[in-house]
Amino acid sequence: MGINYIGIGDFAVSNKPDDIIKTMALGSCVGIMLYDPKLKIAAMGHIALPDSKVRGQRGMDKPGRYADTGIPLLAKAMLNKGSKRGRSLIVKIAGGAQINDPNDTFNIGKRNVLAVKKILWKCSLILKAEDTGGNIGRTMQVGVDTGEVTLSSPGRSKWKL
Repeated sequence: MGINYIGIGDFAVSNKPDDIIKTMALGSCVGIMLYDPKLKIAAMGHIALPDSKVRGQRGMDKPGRYADTGIPLLAKAMLNKGSKRGRSLIVKIAGGAQINDPNDTFNIGKRNVLAVKKILWKCSLILKAEDTGGNIGRTMQVGVDTGEVTLSSPGRSKWKL
C-alpha cells in the first residue's frame, strides 16, 4: 500500500487499488476529492485560496493552490487516467474552517468553500458530500479501491464523509 501525501496547492491521482491519497492541515484550505467508482480512480487536491487572479502572474507558480485553476487541473488529471467527466464522478470536500480569525475578519475558509462550489458547478461536477466550516483543522484521505473518505482532527475520533 502506498500513501500519497499532498501539500498545499498539490494534487494527486491514482488508479492503484492499494493506494491512499491524503492531505493534512486543512484549516481554511479545502480538500477536494474526485472518485470514479466504475474505474476506481481517485484524485485529491488541496486548495488554499479562492482565486488566482489576485496574485497575477505570480499566482501561476502553483496553480493547484487556487480553486479557479486547481479544480480544472484535478478534473483533467482524472480524464488523463481514463475517467469520464460528469454525473458518474463522486465529489466530496472538507475544510474551509475559521482558523486564527476569531472575528471572522477575512472569512478565508468560507470564501474558499464558496469558490470551490462555484468552480465545481462550472465544471459540471456535482458535490455529493461535505464537511466544511467550524473551527477545527482536518486531515482528509481517500482509499483508491473503495473511494471511502475518512476525516480526522486532533482530539476527535475519525469519521467518514
